[in-house]
Amino acid sequence: MRNVFLGIIIAFVIVFGLRYCEHKKDDREQLEASTALIQKELKNVGKLIVTEGTYAQIFNYSASRDLMYGLFDARKKALVVVNAKATIAYDLSKVEMEVDEATKTVVITKIPEPELNIYPDIEFYDVQQEYLNKFQASDYNTIKRRVTKLMREKIEKSELRTNAENRLISELSKIYILTHSMGWTLEYNQTVIEKEEDLKQLKL
Repeated sequence: MRNVFLGIIIAFVIVFGLRYCEHKKDDREQLEASTALIQKELKNVGKLIVTEGTYAQIFNYSASRDLMYGLFDARKKALVVVNAKATIAYDLSKVEMEVDEATKTVVITKIPEPELNIYPDIEFYDVQQEYLNKFQASDYNTIKRRVTKLMREKIEKSELRTNAENRLISELSKIYILTHSMGWTLEYNQTVIEKEEDLKQLKL
Protein backbone atom coordinates (compact mmCIF):
# COMPACT_ATOMS: atom_id res chain seq x y z
CA MET A 1 0.00 0.00 0.00
CA ARG A 2 2.86 2.35 0.83
CA ASN A 3 4.46 1.58 -2.53
CA VAL A 4 1.22 2.40 -4.36
CA PHE A 5 0.81 5.63 -2.46
CA LEU A 6 4.46 6.56 -3.08
CA GLY A 7 4.02 5.77 -6.78
CA ILE A 8 1.00 8.05 -7.00
CA ILE A 9 2.93 10.89 -5.37
CA ILE A 10 5.89 10.42 -7.73
CA ALA A 11 3.58 10.36 -10.76
CA PHE A 12 1.84 13.48 -9.52
CA VAL A 13 5.17 15.28 -9.09
CA ILE A 14 6.30 14.23 -12.56
CA VAL A 15 3.06 15.37 -14.22
CA PHE A 16 3.07 18.64 -12.27
CA GLY A 17 6.72 19.22 -13.18
CA LEU A 18 6.05 18.61 -16.87
CA ARG A 19 3.02 20.90 -16.83
CA TYR A 20 5.06 23.61 -15.07
CA CYS A 21 7.92 23.34 -17.56
CA GLU A 22 5.50 23.51 -20.51
CA HIS A 23 3.81 26.56 -18.99
CA LYS A 24 7.14 28.31 -18.44
CA LYS A 25 8.18 27.41 -21.98
CA ASP A 26 4.95 28.85 -23.41
CA ASP A 27 5.43 32.03 -21.36
CA ARG A 28 9.00 32.34 -22.57
CA GLU A 29 8.06 31.77 -26.21
CA GLN A 30 5.26 34.33 -25.91
CA LEU A 31 7.64 36.85 -24.33
CA GLU A 32 10.24 36.28 -27.05
CA ALA A 33 7.56 36.65 -29.74
CA SER A 34 6.33 39.89 -28.17
CA THR A 35 9.87 41.23 -27.92
CA ALA A 36 10.61 40.35 -31.56
CA LEU A 37 7.37 42.01 -32.70
CA ILE A 38 8.08 45.19 -30.73
CA GLN A 39 11.62 45.43 -32.06
CA LYS A 40 10.36 44.89 -35.61
CA GLU A 41 7.65 47.53 -35.27
CA LEU A 42 10.07 50.00 -33.70
CA LYS A 43 12.33 49.54 -36.71
CA ASN A 44 9.39 50.13 -39.05
CA VAL A 45 8.50 53.34 -37.24
CA GLY A 46 12.11 54.51 -37.59
CA LYS A 47 11.61 56.61 -40.68
CA LEU A 48 12.52 60.16 -41.53
CA ILE A 49 9.78 62.68 -40.79
CA VAL A 50 10.00 66.12 -42.33
CA THR A 51 8.24 69.42 -41.82
CA GLU A 52 8.62 71.80 -44.72
CA GLY A 53 8.07 75.53 -45.04
CA THR A 54 8.63 78.21 -47.64
CA TYR A 55 9.82 81.75 -46.95
CA ALA A 56 10.31 84.89 -48.98
CA GLN A 57 12.55 87.82 -48.14
CA ILE A 58 13.94 90.92 -49.90
CA PHE A 59 17.42 92.25 -49.13
CA ASN A 60 19.31 95.33 -50.25
CA TYR A 61 22.95 94.49 -50.93
CA SER A 62 25.59 97.16 -51.36
CA ALA A 63 29.37 97.25 -51.22
CA SER A 64 32.01 99.83 -52.01
CA ARG A 65 35.69 99.66 -52.88
CA ASP A 66 38.15 102.39 -51.95
CA LEU A 67 40.34 103.67 -54.76
CA MET A 68 43.31 106.05 -54.75
CA TYR A 69 43.83 105.68 -50.99
CA GLY A 70 40.25 106.63 -50.20
CA LEU A 71 39.95 109.56 -52.59
CA PHE A 72 37.41 107.71 -54.68
CA ASP A 73 35.21 104.70 -54.20
CA ALA A 74 33.50 102.36 -56.61
CA ARG A 75 30.12 101.10 -55.56
CA LYS A 76 27.86 98.24 -56.46
CA LYS A 77 24.42 97.30 -55.23
CA ALA A 78 21.52 95.04 -56.02
CA LEU A 79 18.05 94.14 -54.86
CA VAL A 80 18.14 90.53 -53.70
CA VAL A 81 14.91 88.51 -53.69
CA VAL A 82 15.07 85.21 -51.84
CA ASN A 83 12.56 82.38 -51.96
CA ALA A 84 13.74 79.67 -49.58
CA LYS A 85 12.52 76.20 -48.77
CA ALA A 86 13.33 74.99 -45.27
CA THR A 87 12.96 71.52 -43.84
CA ILE A 88 13.28 70.19 -40.31
CA ALA A 89 13.82 66.46 -40.03
CA TYR A 90 14.16 63.89 -37.26
CA ASP A 91 15.93 60.75 -38.41
CA LEU A 92 14.07 58.22 -36.27
CA SER A 93 16.43 55.47 -37.42
CA LYS A 94 18.88 57.09 -34.99
CA VAL A 95 16.52 56.80 -32.02
CA GLU A 96 18.21 54.63 -29.39
CA MET A 97 16.09 52.22 -27.34
CA GLU A 98 16.50 49.46 -24.81
CA VAL A 99 14.07 46.56 -24.51
CA ASP A 100 13.89 45.04 -21.01
CA GLU A 101 12.15 41.67 -21.26
CA ALA A 102 12.17 41.10 -17.51
CA THR A 103 10.04 44.17 -16.78
CA LYS A 104 8.41 44.35 -20.23
CA THR A 105 9.66 47.91 -20.65
CA VAL A 106 10.79 49.80 -23.75
CA VAL A 107 13.11 52.64 -22.77
CA ILE A 108 13.85 55.38 -25.29
CA THR A 109 17.36 56.48 -24.34
CA LYS A 110 18.06 59.02 -27.07
CA ILE A 111 16.15 61.09 -29.62
CA PRO A 112 18.34 62.73 -32.30
CA GLU A 113 18.51 66.50 -32.66
CA PRO A 114 16.35 67.99 -35.42
CA GLU A 115 18.14 68.75 -38.67
CA LEU A 116 17.39 72.15 -40.22
CA ASN A 117 18.19 72.51 -43.91
CA ILE A 118 17.66 75.66 -45.97
CA TYR A 119 17.57 75.77 -49.76
CA PRO A 120 17.57 79.42 -50.91
CA ASP A 121 16.66 80.44 -54.45
CA ILE A 122 18.30 83.85 -54.96
CA GLU A 123 17.46 86.33 -57.71
CA PHE A 124 19.06 89.73 -58.33
CA TYR A 125 17.24 92.84 -59.55
CA ASP A 126 18.26 96.42 -60.19
CA VAL A 127 21.92 95.47 -60.31
CA GLN A 128 24.16 98.55 -60.38
CA GLN A 129 27.93 98.23 -60.58
CA GLU A 130 30.87 100.38 -61.61
CA TYR A 131 33.64 99.30 -63.91
CA LEU A 132 36.22 99.03 -61.14
CA ASN A 133 33.91 97.19 -58.75
CA LYS A 134 31.85 94.61 -60.56
CA PHE A 135 30.00 91.68 -59.08
CA GLN A 136 32.22 88.60 -58.73
CA ALA A 137 31.55 84.99 -57.80
CA SER A 138 32.77 85.74 -54.26
CA ASP A 139 30.04 88.39 -53.91
CA TYR A 140 27.34 85.87 -54.76
CA ASN A 141 28.79 83.40 -52.25
CA THR A 142 28.89 86.11 -49.57
CA ILE A 143 25.29 87.07 -50.30
CA LYS A 144 24.22 83.42 -50.10
CA ARG A 145 25.93 82.94 -46.72
CA ARG A 146 24.34 86.10 -45.32
CA VAL A 147 20.92 85.21 -46.66
CA THR A 148 21.13 81.67 -45.30
CA LYS A 149 22.17 82.96 -41.87
CA LEU A 150 19.33 85.49 -41.74
CA MET A 151 16.79 82.93 -42.93
CA ARG A 152 18.02 80.42 -40.35
CA GLU A 153 17.55 82.96 -37.54
CA LYS A 154 14.07 83.74 -38.82
CA ILE A 155 13.07 80.09 -39.15
CA GLU A 156 14.37 79.24 -35.67
CA LYS A 157 11.85 81.73 -34.28
CA SER A 158 8.98 80.50 -36.45
CA GLU A 159 6.42 77.74 -35.90
CA LEU A 160 8.28 75.34 -38.19
CA ARG A 161 10.22 73.76 -35.31
CA THR A 162 7.05 73.42 -33.22
CA ASN A 163 5.32 71.71 -36.13
CA ALA A 164 8.25 69.32 -36.47
CA GLU A 165 8.08 68.44 -32.76
CA ASN A 166 4.35 67.76 -33.12
CA ARG A 167 5.10 65.39 -35.99
CA LEU A 168 7.73 63.67 -33.86
CA ILE A 169 5.26 63.20 -30.99
CA SER A 170 2.79 61.74 -33.49
CA GLU A 171 5.37 59.13 -34.49
CA LEU A 172 6.24 58.37 -30.86
CA SER A 173 2.53 57.84 -30.20
CA LYS A 174 2.68 54.84 -32.53
CA ILE A 175 5.34 53.31 -30.30
CA TYR A 176 3.19 53.97 -27.23
CA ILE A 177 0.10 52.39 -28.81
CA LEU A 178 2.11 49.32 -29.79
CA THR A 179 3.71 48.78 -26.39
CA HIS A 180 0.52 49.56 -24.46
CA SER A 181 -1.57 47.15 -26.55
CA MET A 182 0.87 44.35 -25.73
CA GLY A 183 0.98 45.08 -22.02
CA TRP A 184 4.42 46.68 -22.12
CA THR A 185 5.55 49.99 -20.62
CA LEU A 186 7.12 52.87 -22.54
CA GLU A 187 9.62 55.11 -20.79
CA TYR A 188 11.63 58.16 -21.87
CA ASN A 189 13.96 60.40 -19.90
CA GLN A 190 13.10 58.53 -16.66
CA THR A 191 9.41 59.25 -17.26
CA VAL A 192 6.87 56.46 -17.66
CA ILE A 193 4.41 57.20 -20.47
CA GLU A 194 1.04 56.17 -19.04
CA LYS A 195 -1.15 57.85 -21.68
CA GLU A 196 -0.69 59.56 -25.04
CA GLU A 197 -1.12 63.01 -23.48
CA ASP A 198 2.07 62.40 -21.48
CA LEU A 199 4.05 62.55 -24.71
CA LYS A 200 3.08 66.17 -25.23
CA GLN A 201 4.61 67.05 -21.86
CA LEU A 202 8.00 65.59 -22.70
CA LYS A 203 11.03 67.83 -23.11
CA LEU A 204 12.45 66.67 -26.41
